[in-house]
Amino acid sequence: MTRSVIRVGGEEARHFLQGLVTNDVAKLDKGLVYAAMLTPQGKYLADFFMVPDGQDVLIDVDASLADGLFQRLSMYKLRSPVSLTREDMNVTCGTGPAPERAFADPRDVSMGWRGYGVGFDATPTDWDALRVAACIPETGIELGPDTFILEAGFDRLNGVDFRKGCYVGQEVTARMRHKTELRKGLALVAINGAANPGAEITTPEGKAAGTLHTRSGDKAIAYLRFDRATGEMKAGEATLRRL
Repeated sequence: MTRSVIRVGGEEARHFLQGLVTNDVAKLDKGLVYAAMLTPQGKYLADFFMVPDGQDVLIDVDASLADGLFQRLSMYKLRSPVSLTREDMNVTCGTGPAPERAFADPRDVSMGWRGYGVGFDATPTDWDALRVAACIPETGIELGPDTFILEAGFDRLNGVDFRKGCYVGQEVTARMRHKTELRKGLALVAINGAANPGAEITTPEGKAAGTLHTRSGDKAIAYLRFDRATGEMKAGEATLRRL
């Protein structure tokens, strides 16, 4: 897990981010805030943790997305009185009792804590097993340019706030929320047999039902078409059922 840190500095840092991200920046008063930045069409650009650091906000993001996110923030900055800098900072993750100065992961209690800077020791952990058990998506695996965050479970993972003001992509996200139910999305499946991540999931009749993603033991995260995921399914040589 390789992370990068972007510092949004200045007295207006929180105000600047509030109009861009899916969650309420005011929650930084209580610790880490998990959020995403979307396209105007409501699709995923990046997910990240916002970290309080005095008046500044640190953005803890997957290293593969850091350049693009920095460019996007710079584009929105215009004349806002904020500074954007890349930080050379260690990001340490662990489970068990949180060390002093560490923050609880807001997505799920099972995901432990995150520490920023020096003085933290990583805990040897099977993170994929924890992610699968809690159905938590990962950048570049379950989360990509075609992802809608509600299909990825961001409401369940404390990654979106429906009461805050407008942000980029908010209209599409709100419209999806007010549907009677989502037709597609990530879900946990029981799996028995061999199948590679990315394998197509089909019904017994051969109809496309989704895509297999991260697997840990006899469970996996899958992107499913829910109306076709009502019974036994197949992927590769494996059989699956939605949990």
